[in-house]
Amino acid sequence: MKLNVKEIAVFGMLGALIFALKKSIEFLPNVHLVGVFIVALTVVYRKKALYPLYIYVFLDGLFGGFSSWWIPYIYIWTLLWGATMLLPKNMNVKIKPIVYMTVCALHGFLYGTLYAPFQALFFNLDFKGTIAWIVAGLPYDLIHGVSNFFCGILIVPIIITLEKVNKQAIRH
Repeated sequence: MKLNVKEIAVFGMLGALIFALKKSIEFLPNVHLVGVFIVALTVVYRKKALYPLYIYVFLDGLFGGFSSWWIPYIYIWTLLWGATMLLPKNMNVKIKPIVYMTVCALHGFLYGTLYAPFQALFFNLDFKGTIAWIVAGLPYDLIHGVSNFFCGILIVPIIITLEKVNKQAIRH
């Protein structure tokens, strides 16, 4: 996964863009475009999408504090990347949008559950405590999943734009 100079610059800007977009709408709880961009970048850049993903994660920790809330970010976003990597590359054009939107939504609905193993280990929760933590977060996960689904309508246009820009960059 060796990077050239253009990729280093582009991935740095994409990671910073994800961070800036998240911060710009942070006043809306659990509504953001992080998942949208992770899915789109994974479709376009495959393994190399991990670079902007972890630039985003690093920036979130740098500006928000490398505290206990941040540690699950190291794996939670990678799970969305991995789920997207498992999708077939040659899907029917008509179903691509709904598949991408659904994967993004499922990640939002499962966010609290995916976060729970860290919470259980860090706060020494037993099984009942872990389940209680997950249940308490379900209203937020509901908002997260629904908003990811509707924001997911942007995934295909982002993919098309990135592919177009990449083709133009190759020519220059």
